[in-house]
Amino acid sequence: MAQDRVNRRLSAILAADMVGFSRHMQRDEAGTVARQSACLKELVNPAIKEFDGRLVKTTGDGYLVEFHSAVDAVSCAVNVQREMAAREQDLPIDQRLVYRMGINVGDDIFGDGVNFAARLEALAEPGEIHISKPVYNNVKGKLDLG
Repeated sequence: MAQDRVNRRLSAILAADMVGFSRHMQRDEAGTVARQSACLKELVNPAIKEFDGRLVKTTGDGYLVEFHSAVDAVSCAVNVQREMAAREQDLPIDQRLVYRMGINVGDDIFGDGVNFAARLEALAEPGEIHISKPVYNNVKGKLDLG
């Protein structure tokens, strides 16, 4: 019996979410939505494009991005985290938009690879990026990040 074969490709998957989204929304819903939209338009989307990523999905407080390369995924994440910190530095700490991120390599953008990236993101502290061992093995010695 012939089985339908699913086309798969190896991808680096970046999952990101905003820390304290509910708190921000409770304090200033319209302002939070506007700032998040501006952040995506002015910072995240250009970084994704610069590092040849593809925005798969946005949520109210985050986004999911696919890259062909773990190096590009990590480079994009570092770029966004650094730019976001600079962008928000003049605001009081409790009003800053801060993201946490997780990056994994998987063979399906909607399967276990995404689930693991989301788990890594949930473990990250505000402003941090957690990567899986396969991602680390792919970027080791290729980026000057420590």
